Amino acid sequence: MIQSFFADIPAPVRLKNPLDLPPPLSEPELIQALTEQSEKNREATSFLGAGCYKHFIPSVVNHLVGRSEFYTAYTPYQAEASQGTLQTIYEYQTMICELTGMGAANASMYDGATAMAEAAFMACRITGRKEIAVSSAVHPHYRQVLKTYCKAADLTLTEVPYDQKDGLTTGDCRLKTGGSCFILQQPNFFGNIENIQGQAAEIHAQGALFIVSVDPISLGLIKPPGEYGADIVVGEGQALGNPQNFGGPGLGLFAVKKEFLRQMPGRIVGATVDAEGKMGFVLTLSTREQHIRRERATSNICSNEALCALAACVYLSVMGKAGLKKVAELCLQKANYVKKALGKKVLWPTHSFKEFVVKTDKKVGVPLGRFFPELKGCRLLCITELNKKEALDQLIAEIAAA
Repeated sequence: MIQSFFADIPAPVRLKNPLDLPPPLSEPELIQALTEQSEKNREATSFLGAGCYKHFIPSVVNHLVGRSEFYTAYTPYQAEASQGTLQTIYEYQTMICELTGMGAANASMYDGATAMAEAAFMACRITGRKEIAVSSAVHPHYRQVLKTYCKAADLTLTEVPYDQKDGLTTGDCRLKTGGSCFILQQPNFFGNIENIQGQAAEIHAQGALFIVSVDPISLGLIKPPGEYGADIVVGEGQALGNPQNFGGPGLGLFAVKKEFLRQMPGRIVGATVDAEGKMGFVLTLSTREQHIRRERATSNICSNEALCALAACVYLSVMGKAGLKKVAELCLQKANYVKKALGKKVLWPTHSFKEFVVKTDKKVGVPLGRFFPELKGCRLLCITELNKKEALDQLIAEIAAA
C-alpha cells in the first residue's frame, strides 16, 4: 500500500486533512489558467547588481547550450568520447586568457566567491605562508566564504579597510610581513575603480602574490589584470551569457600566470595530436586525485561547470572585442548619466564603472547597511546596457524627490 512508503514519517507532521485544492483541469484549461496568472506579472526595471547582473544574452547562446550533447555531458574523462565538450572548454579557457591578459585558465570553479577562496589557498601553497590579506571593498559574500575557508584550514585572514572618503581601498598596512597574498576587486564592490598603480610591485617585493577579482564585462574597457602584474585573476562569469534566473551555479573565472599552472585547481583542457597526427583535446596537468581522493587533492571543487562555461564561450564569440567594448561603454555612459543627474545624492565622486552608491531611502538597488553599518541609508545601484533612458530618468526623479 502507498501508506507503507510514509511509515517512517512521524504522525504529528503528517497532513491530517486533504489539501484544499480546486477540481482537476484538462490540459487546455490548465494552460489557460496559468496564462491568466502569468499575465498578472508586471515587467519591472531592476537596478540590482552586486555580483549578479542583467545583461543582454544573444539568442544563439540558448540555442547552443540547449543542445543535448552539451547539457547532458558529465566530466569528460574519456577523451575519445568527449571531443566536443573538451573543445568548448579549451576555447573558453583561451578566451578567458585573452580577456584577463593571463597565461592559463581553467574550468569548473563554482562561482566568483569560491574561485577567490581557491586562489587564496593556491597562494598559500605557492608561498608556503599562512596569512591572507583582502580588501574590505571586496564583495562581502566573497569575504565571508574566504573566512569560512580560512577557519577550517587554520589560516590567518586580515581585512584591509576602505577609505570612507572615496570608497577605495587604503594603502595602509596593505600586507603583513610574511603574508601570502593580497586580494583586490576591480571595480570594487561599490563599483569604484581602484588605483592599481604600483600595487603589484609593492606586493611582489614582499614575496607575496597579487590576486584580482574582476567583472568580466568591465574588461571591455578597463586594462586587464595581466597588464598590471596580477598573479591570479578570478571573478564571476555569470554576466557572460548566463541569465540571473538560471537557478544553478555561477561561473567562477580563474586564470593564472603560466608558472603557476600546476598549482591551479579545477579542470584544465589542453590541445594535442593523436596517433594519426590529428588535433585533439584532453584533460591535462591535473591528476585524478583532484577529483576522487579528497585527502590528496589540490582542490575539492570538481563538479562540471562546462555548460555555464559554454554559454560564456558562445557569448564572447558572438560579441567579439567590439561587441564587448560596446556593452561596457553603454554601461559606463548610462551609469554616469545617472550619477551626474543625482549630484550630491551620490556618496562618492570616485570614478566608477556600472555601479555606484547613493544616499537614499528609496527602495532601489541593494541596501548597504546590512553589510557595512557605516553605510546605513545608502544603496548600491547598478546600471547596465539594458536600462532604457526613460527608466533612468524616472529613477533620477524618484531619488531626487525622496
